[in-house]
Amino acid sequence: MDKFDRETLEVLDEAEEVRVETGGGGSPGAVIWAVVVDDTVFVRSVRGEKGRWYREASANREAALRVDDRRILVRAVPETDAATIEKVSAAYRDKYGASYPGPTAAMLREEVLPTTLRLLPA
Repeated sequence: MDKFDRETLEVLDEAEEVRVETGGGGSPGAVIWAVVVDDTVFVRSVRGEKGRWYREASANREAALRVDDRRILVRAVPETDAATIEKVSAAYRDKYGASYPGPTAAMLREEVLPTTLRLLPA
């Protein structure tokens, strides 16, 4: 299956924050932001390639998202399409910009755009 079901998409779209677990080093995971664009879930590392969760998800290609009482298993695929990355940036601006202008601006920096990951069901 390459797409999440409607309910999962809605949960992730409505969640302000999710916790990503990459299984590395017994870490409890990192709190990140997720957006939904064209019925696809995307995440991005505010720390760029320095983000531990990003490095581990990129290397292992597998992770889990925790939101509310759900644990959602995912496969992480680097997004390389420039138009899609711009749509993801717009989704971050729309979802978070008004409430969190500083952190949102950090998510839109040129150097973090390559850390955009497309999440698919595992």
